[in-house]
Parts: sequence; structure tokens; C-alpha cells
Amino acid sequence: MMPVALQVEVPVACFRQSRAREYAETYPVPPPSTVYGMLISSVGETDRYKHCGVRLAIALLSHPEKSTIIRTFRRFKKKDIHDPTNARPDYQELLTDIRFAVWVDAGGDRAKPALPQRLQQAFSNPASVSRFGGLCLGESRDLVNEVTLLSENYRGESLQWLVRDENGLLTLPYWVDHVGAQGTRWHRFSLLSVDEWQPPELSWTVIEPA
Repeated sequence: MMPVALQVEVPVACFRQSRAREYAETYPVPPPSTVYGMLISSVGETDRYKHCGVRLAIALLSHPEKSTIIRTFRRFKKKDIHDPTNARPDYQELLTDIRFAVWVDAGGDRAKPALPQRLQQAFSNPASVSRFGGLCLGESRDLVNEVTLLSENYRGESLQWLVRDENGLLTLPYWVDHVGAQGTRWHRFSLLSVDEWQPPELSWTVIEPA
């Protein structure tokens, strides 16, 4: 099956850096693990292991602006959820005007149907998708505004491809261990501006656990 290409628009989001503590810094681009989570959520899949082996290629279509806000964070230090010591104000970075394209290729996805097929079906027959909650990219607050199929005739500014690069300055997770951090897996990336519509070979990231 041919890869599915999607265009995603998110007005505001924070892709919180894994090692951020009191100051909630954001990655400048959506990590592959976050994009994968959004994709399986869009088809109503709750088992994140279901489509392991799928390949993603991500390209930025915008230059998100960064800002800093102060907000209340909850850290459960006391069993009583309403205990005031569980809440404190901290700074958080936000990105605005996030637009990117993602190519989804079945790769080693052995599920039947594979994720690209489920995405195609979701567009051709939305009533076939059973899911709950808003579609988010990261935090539940960071709602996705629009997901559309990307036309092969797309003509915009140069695509900024997220490409694997051992000397790259971006270290992003492609699989996150939500119980501790030992199982989290990373790649180093760079952004590469290319006019071509098809993903460069180094832009493909395989989504797989440890």
C-alpha cells in the first residue's frame, strides 16, 4: 500500500521536553512519538502497541512562534488530590501556528488493517471510526484544528524535513515509556529544507518500543 500523506494544523501546543522539570520547555517540532499518538487516536485505537513497526516522515509547513506563559501544574505529593501542595505555578513554553505534514507508511506494521489503511478508511467513511474525546497533539488541552489528506499537487514553501542525523541538534523521542523512562527511545535529528514532495530516505522513522 502506498503511504498516506496528511496535513495537520494545531493552533497552540507544547511538546514538553522529556528532561524538563520546573520550567516546561518545548521541543521546537512535534516528536515522532507524539505524532504517532495523535494518529492512532484519530482512528480510535487505544492500544499504542497495535501499529508498532509503522514508519513516519514529518515535514514542517510553518515556522511556529514560541512564547512563555505561567500556569498551574499539578504534582501529586499528597494522596489528597485537593491538597494545595499538589498545585504550584510554573513557567511553560508554547508554540503557536503549528502546521506540518506526516507521511504514514505501513513498513513493519503487521496489524490488519495497517495504520495507513485505517487512516484512509477514516477519511472515506468517518462514521466507521469509534473514538472518544477531542483529538490532541500532546496535552489534552492542545486540540488539533484540522487533519486533511495532503494533495500530491501540494505547492507551498519548501518543506522542512525532520531527518535522522547522528550529529543533529534535535534529540527527540520516537517511543515513550510512560512508566519510568528506561524504555524511552530517541533519535537525533536535523531539519532539512527540500522542495521535493516525496520524503527523503533519512526522514523515515520506525515507531517501535524498546
